Amino acid sequence: MAPGPGFSDEKNETLCESESTVYVHNPHLDGMKDDVLYHFNLGTSTHNLPAMFGDVKFVCVGGSPWRMKSFIEYIAGELSLEDPKAEYPNICAGTDRYAMYKIGPVLSVSHGMGIPSIAIMLHELIKLLYHARCTDVTIFRIGTSGGLGLEPGTVVVTKQSVDATFLPRLEQVILGNTVVRSTDLDQGLAEELLQCSKDLGQFETVIGNTMCTMDFYEGQARLDGAFCSYTEKDKQDYLTKAYESGVRNIEMESSVFAAMCKLSGLKAAVVCVTLLDRQKGDQLISSHEVLHSYQQRPQILVGHLIKKMLQTSASASASVLDKKTLLQAPTT
Repeated sequence: MAPGPGFSDEKNETLCESESTVYVHNPHLDGMKDDVLYHFNLGTSTHNLPAMFGDVKFVCVGGSPWRMKSFIEYIAGELSLEDPKAEYPNICAGTDRYAMYKIGPVLSVSHGMGIPSIAIMLHELIKLLYHARCTDVTIFRIGTSGGLGLEPGTVVVTKQSVDATFLPRLEQVILGNTVVRSTDLDQGLAEELLQCSKDLGQFETVIGNTMCTMDFYEGQARLDGAFCSYTEKDKQDYLTKAYESGVRNIEMESSVFAAMCKLSGLKAAVVCVTLLDRQKGDQLISSHEVLHSYQQRPQILVGHLIKKMLQTSASASASVLDKKTLLQAPTT
């Protein structure tokens, strides 16, 4: 696969000191006096990004501003960092494009709907983490999706993001040329999330391929859009092929999320709850209360893993300190 003009799957050692560093592939950034993160209303000359974000270890992104505020309130309670009912200011309040919230080492950011919207956000988020000199960052996309062959409410952790032809790739036109990028995600992280679900025992979770489309209606074989040139049988045949290829859910952001996170060295996972089985219908018929409870499941799962990872890190740090103390202790 050609990674694109000026890009390589190899790490740029002039831009990162280790594999855990967030890195960029853009030599033009070095010559810029100021980097304006326009859609976040942040910038390198107007904000002290290392002071504001240097401690970030976990980033969670999702479509709606409301959902991402809900996540930061939830994680604040889970980590006992602050009162979940406290008021959390929107760091990007100066713009109406995206919303951003932070508590301790956790950053929560909205990305809007579809590949173009999340791609814009990710460019600026990756640069923000780079300018803030963040290290060892793990990033999650949480969201909703249509399921295939699954009971509504099942959570799907993405194994691979595939396109509408079931291939694991992202195609993007750059300078008039079609560039193909890999959509691989961290399999170890996916397995950790699956184990967390088993530990919680609250809802069904599976690992499967996620189909990422450019459209909500015809691109997903729906019959209820303003236009439709195919039959019910055509739809069912297509969804059956998708299922047989390993697809278990459908959404509109995972491919570019996977591709950009891989390019920047971010350990990434996609965690989406299914709101319906697309083989049984196209429109949501569950109550608002039921849908709301479903939407909380990805944040519960990701929150549990973040808490577990922080506890493991704290235990490891304490063990290192104990060893140093023992080594420095005077002998008799």
